[in-house]
Amino acid sequence: MATRPGGAPGITAAARGGALLVVGDVITDVVARHRGPLAAGTDTAAAIRTVPGGAGANVACWAARAGGAEVRLLGRVGADAAAWHERELAACGVRPHLVVDPEAPTGTVICLVDTGEAAERTFLTDSGASLRLEPDDWSDGLLDGVAGLHLSGYLLFSEPSRALVAVALESARARGVPVSLDPASAGFLREVGVDRFLSLVDGVDVLLPSRDEACLLTGLPDVADAAAKLSRHVPLVVAKRGAEGALIARSGTVYAHVPAVAATPRDTTGAGDAFTGAFLAALLAGAAPEDAAAEGCRAGALAVERVGGRPPRQD
Repeated sequence: MATRPGGAPGITAAARGGALLVVGDVITDVVARHRGPLAAGTDTAAAIRTVPGGAGANVACWAARAGGAEVRLLGRVGADAAAWHERELAACGVRPHLVVDPEAPTGTVICLVDTGEAAERTFLTDSGASLRLEPDDWSDGLLDGVAGLHLSGYLLFSEPSRALVAVALESARARGVPVSLDPASAGFLREVGVDRFLSLVDGVDVLLPSRDEACLLTGLPDVADAAAKLSRHVPLVVAKRGAEGALIARSGTVYAHVPAVAATPRDTTGAGDAFTGAFLAALLAGAAPEDAAAEGCRAGALAVERVGGRPPRQD
């Protein structure tokens, strides 16, 4: 693994220009934007759209939007929506490697978005085929020409995809490919357990938690303290704080505070994915982590002003 001064992982000059491989979930999002509390037992008016999503797929699309390196995505979908998702990914500039599950349908998430000032969202998740990725879906050839591997944390929430993560990590280590991971969901982290999660991500080079995820993983109430503590276990920690920007920590110390970019939120779905995708693309291009985080903040601001978790299509 290449390192920057201070121990933070980076990309060697020889590896720059290599591809980014994302392994993660490909999901159909049904976004329902409503105002105020839901009316239990009766109707609540909402604007409803069906859009492509999934944390892993969203990260890949935002990374591709940045241009430069080729972006590949390994994911698992059902036959019901495989062709649609492949077209949507390709339209965003991503090279999809989609495994079609013979039994399970494509995962679906109902995104309930309050159209109030914060545009806060709540997810109802049916993971479907997305968490049925398994070691047989992996090929070492996926890493040919790859300079960075990114894993969606959702993969750690089922036994088959946990096994895939172990295989992918081993392959990446053997080739010296840096690995990043986004914990993905504070709710699912509680189910897996903090100690188990941290053992599963042993060997990861870059961790990109949200504020809630960082605090949950450390038991600390302050996100800066949490990021610093996590960076004693993972070489580089980038804590995403939404409207407050991002913190970057390494070797037990927060060394950079990156401000957010002002935005008027419509839908916060995928904002963290946008940050991660843009951050990774910039890091692969040779940017310092703090400069890459600034790109992430710009992407996050654009994301919250759109409905759904993807950037504008390139076609």
